[in-house]
Formats: sequence, structure tokens, C-alpha cells
Amino acid sequence: MAEKKDMVQIEALEKYFGEDKERVHVLKGVTLNVPQGSLYTFLGPSGCGKTTTLRCVAGLERPEGGRISIGGQTVFAFGERLYVPTNKRPIGMVFQSYAIWPHMTVAENVAYPLTVQRRPKVEIKKRVTDVLRIVGLDGLEDRPAPKLSGGQQQRVAFARALVNEPKVMLLDEPLSNLDARLRVQMRSEIKALQRRTNITTIFVTHDQSEALAISDQIAVMHGGKLIEVGAPHQLYARPTRRFTATFLGLTNLIEGKVVELNGDSKPGKIQTKKGLLTFIPAPGLKKDQAAVISIRPENIPLHKEKPQGLENVLEGTVKEAIFMGDAYQCKVAVGDDLLAVHTHPFNAVKPGDKVYLHLDPGSCNGLPAEDTEGVDESMLGN
Repeated sequence: MAEKKDMVQIEALEKYFGEDKERVHVLKGVTLNVPQGSLYTFLGPSGCGKTTTLRCVAGLERPEGGRISIGGQTVFAFGERLYVPTNKRPIGMVFQSYAIWPHMTVAENVAYPLTVQRRPKVEIKKRVTDVLRIVGLDGLEDRPAPKLSGGQQQRVAFARALVNEPKVMLLDEPLSNLDARLRVQMRSEIKALQRRTNITTIFVTHDQSEALAISDQIAVMHGGKLIEVGAPHQLYARPTRRFTATFLGLTNLIEGKVVELNGDSKPGKIQTKKGLLTFIPAPGLKKDQAAVISIRPENIPLHKEKPQGLENVLEGTVKEAIFMGDAYQCKVAVGDDLLAVHTHPFNAVKPGDKVYLHLDPGSCNGLPAEDTEGVDESMLGN
């Protein structure tokens, strides 16, 4: 199987907003590669730089440093004073506001980019028909835009972005204006659409569940830096950075100091206030380094009797137990700390119960205690 090429390449991107004393450093040397045909997500909290990075790719922001290439064509190079305007870049865009023209029909909205380019009417009709079929709006060509549902309006925005046959689709929080139920439905449709067209897609969101559900790869951003890149399951189950572990879902952090290592991905030992615990170290973690164990609530089996022959067993007291149907969501006091634990609904517990928690060593991710630097570029890969 041939290796996928990179459709979008971003190198050492720098961006500032404001002037003089008010100048804010928004992007701090962001470097990443988006493989051809992938659905690649920029994920992070508000102000992390994800939308600014997308707008730089689109040509809507001009960076103060770095280089951007799309499909092998350089569209921005700071050192060479090269800047290709947005309308000359091979991209389609869908933003939070769909910008559907209310006085136009579905077909007229979708045809608009081709109409502006004065393409032949026969070509416009064919391409509009084809793209409406792709997004599941065939048969609605003549419907006025105001009579569309929120989900249908979004599909019109997608169709309009696709009609120019771009190499890359840029989606900036396109689901944020939809209600919760429609968001879940539309994210599945986005993923299916991307699979059908095989078009390289960059998706920006602050919603962790959204990113996990649709992405081939996720770039986690924070404070203008790229923190970590990986597949959804990899980032959730085996993060290498503290910020990734805490931002992607709920986790428990146990602080300590590394006292034994046996190589990357092999069990080591960390000294904590809860005793000596066995864990799996992140790449680059060193002996005597301050570290944290990150373990998800669903990866902590809860026992009412002390299990025998297991490592990392802690005694605790249930402080809170909320029945959620598919699980009990518990808070268990272990010493001075509260650990979040999700246990099977048949394993009924109540506040005050004495319990034993098994911190499965294979699920104990050892991470650096501090998260001050950006991603190690040697770990980017494809």
C-alpha cells in the first residue's frame, strides 16, 4: 500500500495580533503535516490558535513567519515574501455562520461560486447536480433557502464549498450553531461525506467528543503551540503530554517522582504519596524526573474486597456515587485526594463504603509533570 503524501504542510508558523505593548503572540512556531485524504482536526480551548492556523491556511490571515504549502504548491513563504490570495488557493471553506443567501434557492446558493467565475451554464448545472447528490440534497434544488432546516443549511454550505472541486476543505466549528442531537447526526454525516469524496479536510473544534468521533488525526493545541499529534484512540488511551490527558476527557492525576525505568512502553516505578506504583512511561521520561500518572475513571476497577496478587491496589472510601444508568460515577477518597471512578451499574456502591481501587499498570500513563513547551517535531510523523 502506497504511503499517503502530505496535502498541507505548515512550517514554523508565527502570528501576532495587535501592535507594540498590546502585541499578542498567537502562533508560536506551529509545524504540522496534513496527509492527503485525511480528516485532520485542530483541537484546543478558546484562544489556543486553532482557528488562526486555519485562517492562515485559507489566506485570511497573513503570518509573520513560516511557510504553508497546499498540494505541493507554496501559498505562503515569509522569507520569500510569497503570498497567494485566498481566491487563488485550492480550498473550500465552511464556517460557523453558513452565509446562505436567503433570497436564493438551494441550487442558486451552491452555484454561486461558479456563477461569479462565469462558467458555462451547462457545466454549472451538471456540477451543482452532482454535488447536491453527494451531500444528499438532490431533489431540493428549487427550495428557497429560508425554508431549510439547520442541518440542510449546513449541507448547502458544504455543497457550495465542494462545487469548485477544491483540494482541501477547511471547516471552522461548522456544528456550533446546531442543537446537541443534530450535532451528533451531522458529525457522522461529515465523516461519511469526507470518506465518499476522499477530500483532505481540516476541521477546527474545541469539542473533544466531536474530535474523537470524526478524526483520522488530531492536533492538540494550547497557548499558540502544537502540544501533541496522533490518532484519536492513541491520544485518549496513551497520551504523552499532561495537557492532552486532561483536555481529552476526564482523567485522574497522581503526582510523583520516577524511580525506575526499563525503556519506553515498558513498566517502570514512580514514588507517590500513595506509595510505589507501577506505570507505563511516556517517551522521553527520565529517572528522577517529576511526573504524573494519568488514569481514566473507566480504567479503575472498584472492588469491595481487597484483591490478591495485583499491583497498584489502593484503599479508599466512597464519598459520592451517582447512578447514571450505564455506570456509577464515583468519587473515592484515597488519603487526601479524590479519585474519579466509573464502575458497572451492577456494582452498587454508596457513600461511606470502604472499597479497593486497582490502578491497572497498563492504564497508568506516566507523563512529564510540566507542560511548558510545544511538540517535539521528531514525533509528528504521518
